Amino acid sequence: MSRVRALIAEDEPLSRRRLERLLRRRDDVETVGAARDGEEALAMIAVLAPDLLFLDIQMPGLGGFDVLREIGGHGRPFVIFTTAYDQYALRAFEVHALDYLLKPFDQMRLDAALDRALPLIRGSEWTQRFVVRSGGRILFLRAEEIDWIGAADNYVYLHARGAAHLVRMTLKSMEQKLDPSRFARVHRSTIVNLDAVREIAGGEVVMRDGTRLAASRSPLKSAASPQSLSGGSARA
Repeated sequence: MSRVRALIAEDEPLSRRRLERLLRRRDDVETVGAARDGEEALAMIAVLAPDLLFLDIQMPGLGGFDVLREIGGHGRPFVIFTTAYDQYALRAFEVHALDYLLKPFDQMRLDAALDRALPLIRGSEWTQRFVVRSGGRILFLRAEEIDWIGAADNYVYLHARGAAHLVRMTLKSMEQKLDPSRFARVHRSTIVNLDAVREIAGGEVVMRDGTRLAASRSPLKSAASPQSLSGGSARA
């Protein structure tokens, strides 16, 4: 089972490092980054696309609720608030936070929050929107807008709307977020949107915009049996 990718947004260095240390004790959570304020959190969310956000409420500049307002209601990560103030609890749950951790919290309290949150995160539908940063803007790409995805070491390029958007995520992690009935891995470095495939010609997949991609697997076979061809990568 893949680990849930978590991002920390916390302006207090001691609290930030402590939460990182507590999360390292979990085998089912991977901390992909730690932001020092709201602006940095927005930038990191756009690049890292975490599944879960540990979000402090009071931070310099943009606070936690400001960050959520900037992201909007679609495509945002699940949220667990971390704060020293209890007066925001009702508002936190009004924005659909999974939990509200009052500082200082210990390993037991964090584990309890994660044990409730992870099944909800893993049981969610396939990712329908992706957050990307382009030209100083934050864009929300619907999954169906993505024509194909190419690997670039620990990054992927999402090819959509005639542009390529770089996201810090491995191709394997991206594959786990996509509906296998709509997306198929046709090469060790390429995933295609089946609706964007125009034809299959020999060892190539020709996309609707004319792009020709090398294919070591038939996209039709991949869609029919994704686990047998991609090592069981369907999201739990």
